[in-house]
Amino acid sequence: MVEREEVRVEVDGRVLTLTSLSKVLYPRTGMTKGEVLNYYAQVAPALLPQLQDRAVTRIRWPHGVGDMSFFEKNAPAGTPSWVRTVVVPTTGSRTADHREGTLTFPILDSLAALTWAANLSALELHVHQWTVGGDGSPAGANRIVIDLDPGEPAGLQECCEVALLVREALGARDLSATPVLSGSKGVHLYAALPEPVEPDVATALAKEIAEDLQKAHPRKVTATMTKSRRSGKVFLDWSQNSGSKTTICPYSLRGKGIPTVAAPVTWDEVSEGAEDPLGIDQLGPNDVITRLSERGDLFTSPTGL
Repeated sequence: MVEREEVRVEVDGRVLTLTSLSKVLYPRTGMTKGEVLNYYAQVAPALLPQLQDRAVTRIRWPHGVGDMSFFEKNAPAGTPSWVRTVVVPTTGSRTADHREGTLTFPILDSLAALTWAANLSALELHVHQWTVGGDGSPAGANRIVIDLDPGEPAGLQECCEVALLVREALGARDLSATPVLSGSKGVHLYAALPEPVEPDVATALAKEIAEDLQKAHPRKVTATMTKSRRSGKVFLDWSQNSGSKTTICPYSLRGKGIPTVAAPVTWDEVSEGAEDPLGIDQLGPNDVITRLSERGDLFTSPTGL
């Protein structure tokens, strides 16, 4: 029998027991849990502001990417008492993941809490666009997100082309957009709102932008969720602003065969990607660490995001 690997560490004054650090979580590249923890520790100064005051849904791969994964909304049994949580009303039938009527989400607002989650093989961190106050009460959505999802044969180049159109549409509404490569196929565009609003209001604004661009550019853009109507177009998913929906958090890893990251980029890079199919590509964890060292946090901008 192999002895269970455990290491006790102190993070932000909290003592954590880290387990199975040599376990490979990305078999195609050999990236281990220890390397995942190291990635999250290095990007924490940029990631934690994106997690601040946001309930987090995690996707966990206990045995590594390519094996079973599961969404986890509730804070699991054994969650340390010092991990901040928030109880959120919900609807629907009782499941193994939540008590009927409420969900108890963790808020990963410290390096210790982030390390705790990563140690549970929570590779992907998904957040709502609404936040909660210090007392746990809803504080409204302080930003909108539009997910640019390409339908084959459209790809990342087409997403970049449409991202420039979305940027212009947001600018016409006095909103400044920040681009983030999704770490999957497309691009996410975030825009800070001048004041918090109800998620329904944010959703309506994002839907209005998507439908306006669909009318203006029907061969490039669709605002329709029906997958059969997305072929060769970029779907502007406005629905992720709904109070019940989440989006991958900027700087989170993705659970892909090759590890990638939801990585902020510059508009110059988006423009280059629109002009050249080889001008931009999804980024890996080492790329993001290097970019943070050389360029700083690209998500920090005058938008206040």
